[in-house]
Amino acid sequence: MTETEIDEYWEKFIKDTGRDSEDKCAGDLNFEAKGFVGDELVSLVLSGKKTAFFSSWATFAIDQEPLPVSGELYIVLDRSNTARCVIEIETVNVIPFNEVTWGMAQKEGEDENLEEWKQKKQEYLEDEGNILGFEFTPDIKLVFQTFKVVYQ
Repeated sequence: MTETEIDEYWEKFIKDTGRDSEDKCAGDLNFEAKGFVGDELVSLVLSGKKTAFFSSWATFAIDQEPLPVSGELYIVLDRSNTARCVIEIETVNVIPFNEVTWGMAQKEGEDENLEEWKQKKQEYLEDEGNILGFEFTPDIKLVFQTFKVVYQ
């Protein structure tokens, strides 16, 4: 999908939902994770099973990007970069990895239990850290974002 097509999807969202034309798109998101192929994670979002995601706080710090805020709107793209829905961020919290509860992890909709989530997330954070230059520790800060689908 080209930038023009993404802009057209946004304009259609504004028109179809009756939102203020001044509402801005905060960006686009791709959901990808180890062990998932195709657009399984997008399907979890569209079905309502995935209502949250975690990011490393270090990524925001290294890239000097501000943390997302409640109310921001994002277009979710599938692997072919086709717009599939618009989500609205509901909450944003910074939490240490070792304080994540099963209730929080479960909102990602990907794992069967907290131990499975911790193992996968640690592997992801270690890989990301090797690329970006930070080290995984049990108390590494995560950005926990909950969201709702507002358009599809």
